[in-house]
Amino acid sequence: MKKFTAAVIQYDSRNDKGENLKNFCKLIDEAALKGAKLVAMAEYFNLIGDNIGEGGAEEEIPGLTIDLMREKAIEHNMWILCGSIAEKNHDGKPYNTSVLLSNKGEIVCKYSKLHMFDVELNSGISAKESDTKQAGNRIVTAETELGHFGFSICYDMRFPELYRIMALKGAQVIFVPANFTMPTGKDHWEPLLRARAIENSCYIIAPGQIGKKTRFDAYGKSLIIDPWGNIIAKASDKNCVITAEIDYDYLQSIRDQIPSLKNRRTDVYEIKEKI
Repeated sequence: MKKFTAAVIQYDSRNDKGENLKNFCKLIDEAALKGAKLVAMAEYFNLIGDNIGEGGAEEEIPGLTIDLMREKAIEHNMWILCGSIAEKNHDGKPYNTSVLLSNKGEIVCKYSKLHMFDVELNSGISAKESDTKQAGNRIVTAETELGHFGFSICYDMRFPELYRIMALKGAQVIFVPANFTMPTGKDHWEPLLRARAIENSCYIIAPGQIGKKTRFDAYGKSLIIDPWGNIIAKASDKNCVITAEIDYDYLQSIRDQIPSLKNRRTDVYEIKEKI
């Protein structure tokens, strides 16, 4: 497929999983009415906070959330990028995992966030995501009827080598579901995402959380960015659906015009990939 409409759902996920999922189903319906062949949601789209309702804070895959999304994929003949959920890990801490569903409701692949935000400042302030989450250990791309997709989550966007490896594997569209903070978001969200698109001549689809969370205000400003680095869809500060056209002929024209992937000096440097 050379062209299709992609949708992003921006939403303020709270601590009632049932309510979140009910509203996501309505927004998926809206995306379908807009002609979307693919829809993507943000990091922890099904629950942020202590769970109220069915399913628990951590889920198996498939499980309550993914099974419901599979039903919506079949209903609308639509591909769904389930931004991320807390995936139960029987060996320890949960993974932060994205799931790609086909339009037939099949689980095509899943990706667990690779990079944990662990920081200790001289002021004594510290944050260690690795205290509560288990990092993934695999770079994931998937060849689909809608194109070649790559997967990342939030903090991953600060590691350009991940995106270059996915582009070298063939990724044309890379997803970045996120729950970005307001202070870093206002300065870094757009520049980093546009850079990842420009560097790799690919589309970036970045659904973000909005709203006041337990520890911070989420930045929102969900984006779809084209391979030239143009922002072709941007969400306002509300629950909403945005759409944009993914055009692979345009992508190829950019790669032909600026062949940075072909002009790499592999005789001088090399990216060593760990799968």
